[in-house]
Amino acid sequence: MTEPKLLSGGNPQIPKGYGEAPIRAYIAAMPGWKSAVGARIDALIEAAVPEVQKAVKWNSPLYGVETGCWFLGLHCFDRYIKVSFFRGAALDPVPPGPSKQKEVRYLDIYEGAFDERQFSDWVKQAARLPGEKM
Repeated sequence: MTEPKLLSGGNPQIPKGYGEAPIRAYIAAMPGWKSAVGARIDALIEAAVPEVQKAVKWNSPLYGVETGCWFLGLHCFDRYIKVSFFRGAALDPVPPGPSKQKEVRYLDIYEGAFDERQFSDWVKQAARLPGEKM
């Protein structure tokens, strides 16, 4: 099996797919420290939302509670992992990263700087909001 290609910025190129296998492939292909943090992010999401649905689309893992509706997405960049909360403006507190889209907010996770408690709280809140159809 060949190693997945890293796109510009360091994001793994993973074929579109639904379920656990494409998520695992994406996490395994995340470069450097990001792979371990990606696995931790995935585990925290599963713990917070046991019925979570998973997919990889557009080379990004997506998480939702009903088929085709997503509350969170991930994307790798050279120095950080970007978490997109698709209805993040409704979370309390609002995640720190602004967006040009009215409802989206971002959390950039840098090496050694990940507040798991706050992240888990945001995931629980986000899973209760209407998902984004993609």
